[in-house]
Amino acid sequence: MSKVLSRPEVGALAGVVIVWVLFAIVASRHNFISWATTASILNRAAPLGILAVAVALLMIAGEFDLSVGSIIGFSGMVIMVLVTPTTGGGFGWTLWPAVGISLLFALTTGLFNGAIVIATKLPSFIVTLGTLFAFRGVTIAVTRLLTDRTQLGQLDVVAGYGLAQRIFASNLNLFGSQFNVAILWWFVLTALATWVLLRTRAGNWIFGTGGAVDAARNVGVPTRRVKIALFMTTAFAAWLVAVIQVVQFTGADTLRGTGQEFQAIIAAVVGGCLLTGGYGSAIGASLGALIFALVQQGIVITGVEGDWFQVFIGGILLGAVIFNNFIRTRAALR
Repeated sequence: MSKVLSRPEVGALAGVVIVWVLFAIVASRHNFISWATTASILNRAAPLGILAVAVALLMIAGEFDLSVGSIIGFSGMVIMVLVTPTTGGGFGWTLWPAVGISLLFALTTGLFNGAIVIATKLPSFIVTLGTLFAFRGVTIAVTRLLTDRTQLGQLDVVAGYGLAQRIFASNLNLFGSQFNVAILWWFVLTALATWVLLRTRAGNWIFGTGGAVDAARNVGVPTRRVKIALFMTTAFAAWLVAVIQVVQFTGADTLRGTGQEFQAIIAAVVGGCLLTGGYGSAIGASLGALIFALVQQGIVITGVEGDWFQVFIGGILLGAVIFNNFIRTRAALR
């Protein structure tokens, strides 16, 4: 029993159950328990879940990435500027080459973040806080310079959109409700991250890097490469979220992704990740994202003023941290 209670995701799982039961009771007359509501919750949770899983891996290794929200906006605008006709200030590319270049740019931002953290030995919180503003500023400035706009659309008329829509933004009709394919991406990435953490040498390296970096380095763990690879992983996740949203909404905005970095970190913390590193899980981060979506959907259905969302999330964050600490302490004493 103590082994089960010591798992990072236990607190988040309890949180999901508590929040679901709460809204199931409060919103019982608003059809909260339905396939339509379930689809809406999972559709909301998927993009944040993708981001939170990658952020959780990095946090387990003892680092933060506050720039992922800006990378979402940056990656989306790279795609849109490249596919926008030359008459509109763009380059007139077809979609798939633009998606590939966007991925290359995103991975480069992750490499840049990791390299700066390693080279300067500055806290990643400070480094990525700086790149958060830098990437967002570059996105806005360059987009305005080239197109004189901050929003670009009409992606659905670009060659290659049909295939991209099926891969990144199609819907599966189950029980009369529309489940977005992003949910599948989220589940697959969560399963892959869990397998890496629990079943591979790379997972041991990640935990070792976050738990005791000097000791890990002394036994041959390539801690620098681990950290750089994980910064590139968070950038990849941000790129994937950007592509899903660009294809789904057939356009992009220079401010898209704003605040997502904090939501991803909160989801990871609610899911059991320690701010000091060395502890956490991908499943827990996904459950944290699910709690976000449950609260959002519950507030919408019950008609509660949307401003209360942040109050709910703040309370859940504090409650989750206290509960996780309690569970770990009790498990350690047994």
